[in-house]
Amino acid sequence: MDLKVEARNVELRKGWQRKIDEEKEKLTRHFATFVLHLRVSIEATAHHKEGGYSLKIVASVPNDTVVVAKKGENIMPLLVEAFDVLSLQLKEMQRKKRQNQKSADGSFDDGTRRGVIRKVSPYESYGFIVGQDERDIYFHENALKDISIDSLTEGDEVMYGESQGDKGPQASWVRISR
Repeated sequence: MDLKVEARNVELRKGWQRKIDEEKEKLTRHFATFVLHLRVSIEATAHHKEGGYSLKIVASVPNDTVVVAKKGENIMPLLVEAFDVLSLQLKEMQRKKRQNQKSADGSFDDGTRRGVIRKVSPYESYGFIVGQDERDIYFHENALKDISIDSLTEGDEVMYGESQGDKGPQASWVRISR
């Protein structure tokens, strides 16, 4: 991770630099390949209402930039708070990225999958779903949620939870996709 520290209208103190380096190491441990570049800017302000200092942290991540800006009278607490906020934002970005990847694969955070009804046998009380991975998934009418087996037709889009049955994959629950 590339780090740049700049100070405007104030001399960069060794304690501040140590704290920035310490926080950078934490980010490197938790977000080693995610954060590409980090810029910390400390500026002394002349405005009494805004406090004595303005702190800005800019983190470059793949396809995005995260900015945290804080103002106050003491730099050390501002650094701690700003890096905490940055960490939370980065964690949220990674969570969303994982969720989007799972959605693209057809499964969601809760294990939900999407498929299409391939065959329904209402008299035998079962059917088959074709998942997005082209596998056949067995389901029994007891797994149906908010719909009866007589209401299902081939080609209906459904969401389901998959589990391993005695004879292969089966749906533990099935709902019509809305």
